[in-house]
Amino acid sequence: MPEDTVTDLHAFIAGLPKAELHVHHVGSASPRIVAELAARHPDSAVPSDPEAVADYFTFTDFAHFIQVYLSVVDLIRTPEDVRLLTFEIARDMARQNVRYAELTVTPYSSTRRGIDERAFMEAIEDARKAAEAEFGVVLRWCFDIPGEAGLESAEETLRLALDLRPEGLVSFGLGGPEIGVPRAQFKPYFDRAIEAGLHSVPHAGETTGPETVWEALRALRAERIGHGISSAQDPELLRYLAEHRIPLEVCPTSNVATRAVTEIGLHPLKKLVDAGVLVTINSDDPPMFGTDLNSEYDVAARLLGLDERGVAELAKNAVEASFLDQAGKDRIAAEIDAWTESWLAQG
Repeated sequence: MPEDTVTDLHAFIAGLPKAELHVHHVGSASPRIVAELAARHPDSAVPSDPEAVADYFTFTDFAHFIQVYLSVVDLIRTPEDVRLLTFEIARDMARQNVRYAELTVTPYSSTRRGIDERAFMEAIEDARKAAEAEFGVVLRWCFDIPGEAGLESAEETLRLALDLRPEGLVSFGLGGPEIGVPRAQFKPYFDRAIEAGLHSVPHAGETTGPETVWEALRALRAERIGHGISSAQDPELLRYLAEHRIPLEVCPTSNVATRAVTEIGLHPLKKLVDAGVLVTINSDDPPMFGTDLNSEYDVAARLLGLDERGVAELAKNAVEASFLDQAGKDRIAAEIDAWTESWLAQG
């Protein structure tokens, strides 16, 4: 593709209205935000200089990523820290023309570190409302179980979700490492969350095989799958996902950063799309992986050979797969269409 075409497509993507469905609360803390939090808590090992933070976010493997991630979690110690983090994430999203995001929040990680649970909920809700008023970014929450912390964390996450249910909460998830953390053990907690009206969105099939995706579908009644890239290894699973329109939340750069995929050219994104699976593009833990949502669309456009209309359709996948109400979906889809037609008319 000629360089000027690539540049034009990058500019198109930058202005494109977007929705994001797989992005973590703490993992969205930019070096700027992390440095500010580290300066508030100088006893931390995390650097308080933004450039040093960017170097700190260099991972050798998934286990090292989790270690670094948890060191950033340790910087969030007060409700004021929670609000700062949440509001500033929305600011960064607005710069990328993100209109709607379902942010994966792990309240257990904060409440077990001593943040009052009600104050935590008030902080994220206050930031959500302020962000929508100031930036026009609509935020919703997915409360996820940190799988490595076991069933105790599942029970506590469910209790926080149901007893203190914040207005923005729409879904229930499962994150953390997949290896050694079977999905099926969390079935009772997902059953109760679903009965309470929350959507099921567990991680599966990122660092493990397609059997983990099947387990998430059968045991956890997943409505969307976080990552799910190993589904490409199982033709029957691909057919099932396509037939039932179960979306995958694909995060290409993240998959390479955590060594789930050895190099971007080997990413199974095209195989998933060619199989008719509803794929959405997401950034996961963007500053930690040296990316953002615009960059992920650039990567996806290259892997899939998309032009502007193709990228716009990919953006509308995320809108369709979201848990936003129909009026909200229609509004963002119309914005995507308007931007695309305006852009192409200028060309």
